[in-house]
Amino acid sequence: MQLEGLFDLPNLAGWVEIFVLAAMFYYVFRLFKGTRGAAILTGLIILYGSLYALTIITHLEILNWLLSKLMLYLSLAFVVIFQPEIRRVLSKLGRQPIWRSNGTTSQINLVEPLMQTVQLLSKRKIGALIAIEREIGTRTIQDSGTRLNSVVSAELLSTLFFPHTPLHDGGVIISGDRVCAAGCLFPLSQKEELSKTLGTRHRAAIGITEETDAIVVVVSEETGAVSVAYNGRLRRGLEDARLRRVLTSMLRRERTGLARFREKIKDGEADLSDAVLMTFTEEQDEG
Repeated sequence: MQLEGLFDLPNLAGWVEIFVLAAMFYYVFRLFKGTRGAAILTGLIILYGSLYALTIITHLEILNWLLSKLMLYLSLAFVVIFQPEIRRVLSKLGRQPIWRSNGTTSQINLVEPLMQTVQLLSKRKIGALIAIEREIGTRTIQDSGTRLNSVVSAELLSTLFFPHTPLHDGGVIISGDRVCAAGCLFPLSQKEELSKTLGTRHRAAIGITEETDAIVVVVSEETGAVSVAYNGRLRRGLEDARLRRVLTSMLRRERTGLARFREKIKDGEADLSDAVLMTFTEEQDEG
């Protein structure tokens, strides 16, 4: 009889609430893992939890009442302190399939000019930072640079990053088949686990992909190595052949990479380039 009572409607609602709260707390901790906010969040939880538990055990009613009233102000402080993390999760929610359009325009025609640009700049060890906009807009970041609205070409991209030119210090944003802006300031990633060898250019590449679904190509000024950033992750030291496969896979897709890959597996059409794409789009192994 007791076991049957566990599945009564009121009890079932309680279990659902517990499950939802547990899922929320898990997602919050997973979101803050590896960020500067993780230590702050842990400290706040330990401090507030310890004080609140102490007031209950020792029956300090006035102090308990004061801590309860402070919850409102702590909520406001939470929004201010963890603004980057909150903005990142909201942008991720906006990328989920339920809010997505049926497809994004294929940008496969960008592969050749990008490859030619990267090969030239890498050979000469000229730093470059090129972001290809997808579904999430980058207008705010574009406003930090100079508007161009020019046709994408290897000659134009190479010229923009040539040393001592007015727009070489910053990032370039491509939207559709047009170079929208150059000399843009990308947000820097705040992840603490990033390698200390990563410079500002690579951190900026990761930073913009944490806030948008852009694909970013980076050329190192020190080594000439080529990297690709997507979804807050960075793949370094890509050779020409592998870089071409990655760009082709990512720029030709018309749906979410994971959904497209699963469809190809079902149809028996998946290849190496799609597997490379999966290393960027899957986030499960991050947890």
